Amino acid sequence: MQADSNHNAGEKNISRRDLIKVGAALLGAAGVTQFVGLNDIRVRGSETDQEGGRKWGMLIDINKCIGCNYCTYACQAINNLADDMLYNVVTAEETQSGEEFFLSRPCMQCAEAPCVHVCPVEATYYRPDGIVAMDYDRCIGCRYCQVACPYGARVFNWKNPIEVSPKSPDFGMAEVENRPRGVVEKCHFCSHRIDKGLEHGLTPGVDREATPACVVVCPTGARVFGDVNDPESPVAIARQEAIVTLRLREELSTEPRVYYIPPTTRKTGPFAGEGE
Repeated sequence: MQADSNHNAGEKNISRRDLIKVGAALLGAAGVTQFVGLNDIRVRGSETDQEGGRKWGMLIDINKCIGCNYCTYACQAINNLADDMLYNVVTAEETQSGEEFFLSRPCMQCAEAPCVHVCPVEATYYRPDGIVAMDYDRCIGCRYCQVACPYGARVFNWKNPIEVSPKSPDFGMAEVENRPRGVVEKCHFCSHRIDKGLEHGLTPGVDREATPACVVVCPTGARVFGDVNDPESPVAIARQEAIVTLRLREELSTEPRVYYIPPTTRKTGPFAGEGE
């Protein structure tokens, strides 16, 4: 796999003006959402998604990711997370030829999720719309799920909840209630936004208010979201238009619902012909 390394250091600098714009965008998108408990999502998901057969997915274009970490910061703000709590991780990687690219990893929302299978108390479960969710009232903090996840997408909460995330208000304000100390936490595709948006007749992936914060905040449009079962959804269209899409560690048969467009194939130069 090759990388398009046209991103210079200047593109990664975050100005105060940028932060103000980002905060305003997220606060605007949060207008339809209410401060909710994530445990409430189990009932709402069952009611809204069994009828439509929706399965939410995300596509991340590695060529567009500049490593700004806006997605991580917005996630921390919306979920009221401390700096050491990461639902979304962005790492700098290299191809075999030494080209740098950035890999952003939220929860993969696997259709065959190891974390669901190992949980002894069913605190981790599938919503009917495919999102792998957490019932924090059930979680006993055994961390089996954290060990079982092959993507490192879970984080244990060792500390008492904080009052305000360090990433607020620049990247938005908390939209869900705090989780207790001693539970395992994870990305949930901002399911509270999805559910509330659907209640208001909005389309996740199209309407900002109903779309995950990481997708809304991305300055380069590297993330696309939607119903993978709907051929007219943004994520389905993006997958159709891409020359190739990949999923992480497909050999494990976890069936992730996060897809990646790998670094662009070049017609000339050291990567000529790769990926074709």
